[in-house]
Amino acid sequence: FQKALRGLEVGVDGMNEKTQDREVLEKELGAPGPDRIWYVGDAFALGMSVDEVFALTKIDPWFLVQIEQIVKIELELETTTLEALDAVTLRALKQKGFSDRRLAKQLKTTDTAVRERRRKLDVRPVYKRVDTCAAEFETNTAYMYSTYEAEGSECEAAPTDKKKIMVLGGGPNRIGQGIEFDYCCVHAALAMREDGYETIMVNCNPETVSTDYDTSDRLYFEPLTLEDVLEIVDKEKPFGVIVQYGGQTPLKLALDLEANGVPIIGTSPDMIDAAEDRERFQKLLHALDLRQPPNATARTEPEALEKAAALGYPLVVRPSYVLGGRAMEIVHEQRDLERYMREAVKVSHDSPVLLDRFLNDAIECDVDCIRDADGKT
Repeated sequence: FQKALRGLEVGVDGMNEKTQDREVLEKELGAPGPDRIWYVGDAFALGMSVDEVFALTKIDPWFLVQIEQIVKIELELETTTLEALDAVTLRALKQKGFSDRRLAKQLKTTDTAVRERRRKLDVRPVYKRVDTCAAEFETNTAYMYSTYEAEGSECEAAPTDKKKIMVLGGGPNRIGQGIEFDYCCVHAALAMREDGYETIMVNCNPETVSTDYDTSDRLYFEPLTLEDVLEIVDKEKPFGVIVQYGGQTPLKLALDLEANGVPIIGTSPDMIDAAEDRERFQKLLHALDLRQPPNATARTEPEALEKAAALGYPLVVRPSYVLGGRAMEIVHEQRDLERYMREAVKVSHDSPVLLDRFLNDAIECDVDCIRDADGKT
């Protein structure tokens, strides 16, 4: 369940908190919506009973009890420390679906510290094959999923010693990141296979060609998160990992993967960051003497309002590291920007908002270039 929540790629690590306002909570519980599952968790965190939540949601109590158990464990974790968790307890938590990042938040530590503790205690996932044969005979389809079964459980991944290339897919389809990226991932895998490499695909969207059983030599049906990808890399030990074809999802992992020793091939993580980090990109354009609309980066709401006044309205505003217009908006005056900062994004030092002067009556032209290893464009 929690693994599925992470796989949605909506900025959660599990049962993330939404509100502690009882009035807001009861209103949200009473109306079906995409965030209601998290409001259910908030209700149990505030002490509401299964019967009370059932009366508001009409969700079957069996499911509510499971969510209540997760929330109770989270509350218990707030009173302990990472060092106090032994291998048995940590494995039980992973079996409940808790991600390293969610455990880190509840234990007031870092996901890196949780990962190191897991590895020290040898609490690692094993990989099982999706049974495509209804248990009638052994499946030959290398369609994997991770599980934290009992210690010593057999891993069915069966990695080989061949030279491998891993391709990270795009996860859930959404505006700005859809089938065109899956097309690129599929052709990357096919091209690598033609060149004699064993191909490994990592993706979590069953409605794509990249997750077809015959697109790659092995498919890992896992969320595109640092924790999940690092575990697969450790199991398979690929010659190289390709992140540039899956859209924003794998691109956001590039720097962290490189920092953890993962060999990224193709466009380097540094160049990806130079294109994604608006401040770095602005300096690059200035160095190349290329024109750009007046722009600025803001990490707080007061800073955004101050810089917007200096740039002048209308403005295009958007978060960093996004594609295709997600959470992008044109604001014409200060109150529009205030509403955007309040409702549309969560701005922070690590998640700045980008402000660009909106060019009225402009015509946009896209130019795509391909450069080979020798610098020929």
